[in-house]
Amino acid sequence: MTDDLTLRAETTDDLVLRAEATGDEAAIRAVTAAAFGKPEEADLVEALRRDPAWIPALSRVAVTGGRVVAHALLTRCHVGETPALALGPVAVLPEMQREGLGTLVVEDALREARERGASAVVVLGHPTYYPRFGFTTASRHGIGVAFDVPDEALMALSLDGAPLPSGTMRYAPPFGV
Repeated sequence: MTDDLTLRAETTDDLVLRAEATGDEAAIRAVTAAAFGKPEEADLVEALRRDPAWIPALSRVAVTGGRVVAHALLTRCHVGETPALALGPVAVLPEMQREGLGTLVVEDALREARERGASAVVVLGHPTYYPRFGFTTASRHGIGVAFDVPDEALMALSLDGAPLPSGTMRYAPPFGV
């Protein structure tokens, strides 16, 4: 889905969407901490880097002016016994929010996951933001979590058009749930 905000970001001459590279860690931490206004989400990204759930190619950044300005992360999870991906955290520098960079970096992460043969992605996030990527309420597909969340905040997406697996979603241990 493309809107005026996305078009503005896409036309930035030096915008690059790519996998996280060695040396990006501190910048990703800074973007994530600034976006969330606290260090816990940045700590989570660092813990995930050390976990088997980490997939280097699915840690995606937007770089402009030579600096990382946005980050989206997909890590391994399970829905029931079926392997899937968890989206999050997604972060954009506060001064660059609402310019379409979040949309671009999430679309890039989902594209890369699709190209690598992933089939299902689950996200716990804002129910008015993630449907733009095709996410729908996870409970419609028989997907839930073992902790309390608003039904509309847990969403799922099929990357290959196949039916989504059903069952309880299990995050990687660093998520702490």
